[in-house]
Amino acid sequence: MGYTKEDILKQARDNNVKFIRLQFTDLLGTIKNVEIPVNQLEKALDNKMMFDGSSIEGYVRIEESDMYLYPDLNTWVIFPWVTTDRVARLICDVYLPDGQPFPGDPRNILKRNLKIAEEMGFTAMNVGPEPEFFLFKTDERGAPTLELNDHGGYFDLAPTDLGENCRREIVLTLMEMGFEIEASHHEVSPGQHEIDFKYADAVTAADQIQTFKLVVKTIARQHGLHATFMPKPLFGMNGSGMHCHLSLFKGDTNAFYDPDDELGLSETARQYMAGILYHARAFTAVTNPTVNSYKRLVPGYEAPCYVAWSASNRSPMIRIPASRGLSTRIEVRSPDPSANPYLALAVMLRAGLDGIEKKMELPEPVDRNIYIMSEEERIQNGIPSLPKSLREAIDELVRDEVMCDALGEHALTNFLELKEIEYDMYRTHVHQWERDQYMTLY
Repeated sequence: MGYTKEDILKQARDNNVKFIRLQFTDLLGTIKNVEIPVNQLEKALDNKMMFDGSSIEGYVRIEESDMYLYPDLNTWVIFPWVTTDRVARLICDVYLPDGQPFPGDPRNILKRNLKIAEEMGFTAMNVGPEPEFFLFKTDERGAPTLELNDHGGYFDLAPTDLGENCRREIVLTLMEMGFEIEASHHEVSPGQHEIDFKYADAVTAADQIQTFKLVVKTIARQHGLHATFMPKPLFGMNGSGMHCHLSLFKGDTNAFYDPDDELGLSETARQYMAGILYHARAFTAVTNPTVNSYKRLVPGYEAPCYVAWSASNRSPMIRIPASRGLSTRIEVRSPDPSANPYLALAVMLRAGLDGIEKKMELPEPVDRNIYIMSEEERIQNGIPSLPKSLREAIDELVRDEVMCDALGEHALTNFLELKEIEYDMYRTHVHQWERDQYMTLY
């Protein structure tokens, strides 16, 4: 829905809105907001609301801290769960005082890469995300425990799936906020859930992922539960992924579809996939950005660890879903929900565009179960592994000029600095496993 400034001011009056959250996202993907009283709304809608960028992770130094928030009017929504002193939100782009987009704003980074797609003749990148999450019980202080809220499995129903009421309320809240929900179900692991919403253009999809996370956590808390998008919260169970269904359009035409091709895939789709596979090891630092992400990317738990594709096999990182025509798409299965969605979509888009631009040749599909292949067989079949650690992923990222350019110098420098600190903290910390393993042995 397209809103005007007048529409928003009227809705705020008619719905007794008292506060507005001007939301944006830091480099690590955390939602930030500047909350303003309703009497400042008109000023915000005129792009005159300033904030201190030096206090935001990965933004700027203190001597260059003034930033402006430019609200995207189409992101206006009133939070359904606040009934008194109502609260609304607007998602914002971050701008510099000279009126230029701030190069470290993840939303602007995605838009910059979409402009490259536009210059190549593509009018839209459609994205259907599938973020998974776990629900844990909380203690008497409201802190999360490691006790799961249920013992359900894939597509289970109540009473096994005790998260069903919570999940249903999440779905109703999302629908009230304008989401078109396609499916909601229990995932493979106990306490694990997935809610799928309709595809959208890339910026809208990234906005929706951020809103989705906020709603899931808020409603879970009201049910005495803690929702986490941590990729692998528990040893021995499947982790949480965020499969991304991607397609490029030229006007109303799906550029990935060719009815004369055996698989219904166009040359463009094949080149795009080739680019994704070529740059996969480098962009993994962005799509799987935490130390914990690499506990998920291991064999045996359905997560893709290998750089390959197939139309009939879920072990490679790219799968081709069965739908054709306007619904022709590729499913990139490696990203996880700890990723900053704006940056993750930016690097995957740019990887695919590089494949198209350089007319990269797509390797043969791998229709065998890669998990049961030996390392020697994988090498013979030309199937590389995704990075096994954040350290390895960072090293791959800095070697890839196209992925570095997709992020831009400002974001890249700050992202690498934050990730180096994170990995070093992990590397130098003494973990319980080490004590259990070595304390009495040595």
